[in-house]
Order: sequence, then structure tokens, then C-alpha cells
Amino acid sequence: MDFNHFLTSYMPDLSIGSKTHFQNMIDQAILADKLGYKTISIPEHHLVNLLMMPSPLQMAVKIATLTKNINISTSVVVLPLHDMKIFAGEVATADILTDGRLILGVGRGAFAWEMDRLGSPIENSKEKFIESLDVLQKLLSEEEVTYKGKYYKFDPITIMPRPISKPIQIMIAAMDPNSIKNAASRGFHVQSTVLSGSKELLQQRVKAFKEGSFKLGEKGKLLKISMQRMAFAAINEKDAKEKSKMAYEYYKRFDNVFTGPGKVKNGKIEALPRKQSLEELKENLLICPTNEMVDKLSVYAEEGVDEIILSAGFGQSQSEMIESMHRISEEVIPYFKKFNNQVA
Repeated sequence: MDFNHFLTSYMPDLSIGSKTHFQNMIDQAILADKLGYKTISIPEHHLVNLLMMPSPLQMAVKIATLTKNINISTSVVVLPLHDMKIFAGEVATADILTDGRLILGVGRGAFAWEMDRLGSPIENSKEKFIESLDVLQKLLSEEEVTYKGKYYKFDPITIMPRPISKPIQIMIAAMDPNSIKNAASRGFHVQSTVLSGSKELLQQRVKAFKEGSFKLGEKGKLLKISMQRMAFAAINEKDAKEKSKMAYEYYKRFDNVFTGPGKVKNGKIEALPRKQSLEELKENLLICPTNEMVDKLSVYAEEGVDEIILSAGFGQSQSEMIESMHRISEEVIPYFKKFNNQVA
């Protein structure tokens, strides 16, 4: 099982400033490359101080100039917010400038508040995503593309420059087992999550992925399923409790724009009460000492998850983030490298 460091881009204290905040994420990416993480992931969200990344491809190119080996994934680009005729050229450019290390993670969008304000209502996002993905694939892989659909109608065009990766790896964010199975059967990597921490839910999603990828034969064996979880390698139990409280505050804001009313002022998301208790949340997170993290992640490896995406930022300091990354590199990743070798 490979490890992916997710740049959560959460800035609860706006006084830190955008320059410092973005430099912190760049420093994390450089460190992840040195510490043996397989991939770095970059979100896309607009207008808010949580998962704040309006231009993930720009960040991907910046990271590529400062790293050597690590893959760089968008996690995920919200396709309904973009014009594919323009976006395809931006993707091709990023593919070139990252030396082919780009993995294009895509999704339909999650924050209704955000999408409404950007002119692409979430109610239409599924059908618009499906068409957008179709258009994007054609533009990246074919020349003189003509399209006639609901959202796109255009005469023959060829995206320039042409990408160097053939094809560019695409990963679809999906939660529903049928969607996971469908994505895998069409040759896409899949990113999902198990918010409840349920082993049964994990098994369902991995099973759906395996069923979908199996239909592709040998090509299906090249696909991967990734699971995203919030994680922090705590020093001890006391540290884990303190960090869990910070994560609880993070989710007060996340819920506000994910399923809540979207109370935002000057770009800062308001913290709203949560139905889930702190104790219940703690059971669903990987905020714990490294020995406990290994035990919890072993379930994922045993079920056949190819990659764990560690959403690492929930308000802790940069120095605490760096220390956690080192602990994961030294005490967690080696265990699963050994596990991978044993399975192979």
C-alpha cells in the first residue's frame, strides 16, 4: 500500500497570510518527496479558507519544479466548474511541465454553496460531469474533435499543445459502489473514502472496484483504488486527544459547506454545531500514535487498498505537521513496504 500526502489547505487563522500558507504546503510536498511518499495530492475549492486551492494545476507545476520523484495528483478537480475546451489545454500543459507525473483526479463537486456561487448548481453536476469527462478525454486523446451534447457543442478543434502522457492517468472520485464499479470498468483509477470508518463499507467499495477492474483483464491490474482518511501521527495519547479536538473544529466548518447552510463571511467558514460527538469522531479518524495507526491501516492493506491518502491538515502548526510526516515515514510507511513485498 502506497502513501499519499494530501495538502488539505486549511487556514483557520487568516492572519498567517496566503504567501506563508502556500509556502507551507510547498515545503510539505518537498518533504514528502524526500521521505518516500508515493504521491502528493492537491484539492480544488474556491471562495473559502478550507481546502482552499482555486488553481490545483498551477500548484502541481510548482511542486514538480521542486521535486524529483513524487507523483502529483489533483484531488479533485471539479469538472463542472471548468470549460473543457480551455481546461484540456491546461491539463496538457501541466502534463508536460510535470514531466508526466500528473495524475488527474476529477469529480462532480461537493460544496453546493460554492458551486451555486460559481454558476454551476450542484443539482446539475452529475450530468454535467459525465459530459465534461467525455469531452475532456476526447480532447486529450484525439485531434479534430467535434462534439454535440447538452453542455458542449463545437466544430472540429485540436487541443494544443498535445500531452506527453498517452494517456494521462485519470482518477475518479466516487462513493457509491455502482459508480466505483463503473469507473473502474472504464479504465479509471478510483478515489473514495470511508467516512464512518466501517469495515463493511470499505469492503463493499473495494469489492466494487475489483469487479469493475476485472472486466478489463490485464489492463485492469494497472488500476488502483485509493482511500482518503484524515490522519496525524501523534506523539502519544495526550497529543492525539488534543489534535482530535482540533479536527473536530475543522469538521464544524467542513460540515457547514458540505451538508450545511454555507455560512461564510469574507471567505472564512463559520463553525457550526455538529450532531456527531467528539468521541464518535475520534473513532473515525487516524489521529493516533504510530503503532495504532499501523493497526488501523493494516485493515485497508489487507482488503486490497492500493493507496492511502492522508488528509493531514486540520489546524495544527507547520512544525507539528512536519514532525507527523517524519513519524509516518520512519514508523508507518516501512511496515507497509514490507507488507507489499510479502504480498508480491
